[in-house]
Amino acid sequence: MNSVATLPRTDSGNAARYAQLVRSSKKAEWQIDRDLLQDRSFDFSRKFLPDGLSRIDRLTFLAADEARLLSQIQGRTYAYIFGLVERFISAKMLDQGRAHVFDDQLALEALVRFSNDEIKHQELFRRIETMLGSQLPAGYCQVADPNEVARAVLAASTWSVLALTCHIELFVQTHYSQSIAPREELCPLFKDVFKFHWIDESRHVVLDELEWKAEHDKCSPTARDRAVDDLIALVGAVDAILQAQAASDADYFVRNVSPSFNVDQIAQIKACVLSAYRWQYIVSGVQHPHFGRLLTRMTTPEQMARIQTALAPILSS
Repeated sequence: MNSVATLPRTDSGNAARYAQLVRSSKKAEWQIDRDLLQDRSFDFSRKFLPDGLSRIDRLTFLAADEARLLSQIQGRTYAYIFGLVERFISAKMLDQGRAHVFDDQLALEALVRFSNDEIKHQELFRRIETMLGSQLPAGYCQVADPNEVARAVLAASTWSVLALTCHIELFVQTHYSQSIAPREELCPLFKDVFKFHWIDESRHVVLDELEWKAEHDKCSPTARDRAVDDLIALVGAVDAILQAQAASDADYFVRNVSPSFNVDQIAQIKACVLSAYRWQYIVSGVQHPHFGRLLTRMTTPEQMARIQTALAPILSS
């Protein structure tokens, strides 16, 4: 009985937010086949990712068909990386739900629904990989195993994992609303995949913030300081995956397009793909105004300086 009595309670304001998120989740619930795929296929005569995310427009020497293929390769990786990160996000949210088992049942339901959404997204991205793999040239490589990544991430402090998750799901909003949704030239099915993904993540990011703030309030100053180091290490690990995937994707593109690229052009392709992946999965989240406000609120000036120093090489690239 004592252990139950000492569990943290959900305050009335947060309880109302969890309740609203459950209602929203029920109202917006969608299914992969019924609402999205519907026996549709990808249109390979179109780009998948817009230039605002892929940065392909910087490679002015590419022919139109070459630029389109590179966009499709980046789109394939875009879906793969989301499936990768959602493996640890779904597991973490199940863990967070356990803290509410004897507390607010709507908070528990909101987090279980969150985790179920992420499991659905993983299935969606696996199916997309099969669909794309049947049409794109052989030899594409996924450089990191989702389970191994999840185990490594979940070994870090809860504060740092929730911070990373919040960062990811904030940039999802920006990517879709500002870059993907407005572009009529993109493959319609690819756009719809990330429209449906965005619908769910717009709720998830609210839960991320609630859980991160609650964890922050529970942590001692020493624990928060260690968590900042964990966050820096996690971002570094993400960057290592992006570097490896960018190198693999650039090589795959060059092999399947033209033997006539010169050394300088190949270097430009590799730099462009890495720059795009860092922008997509790190920089666009770090520079999101709301994430900046949250991180500033939950760190000391010295801790923020450490984070900025660690990010500097990525930002400058």
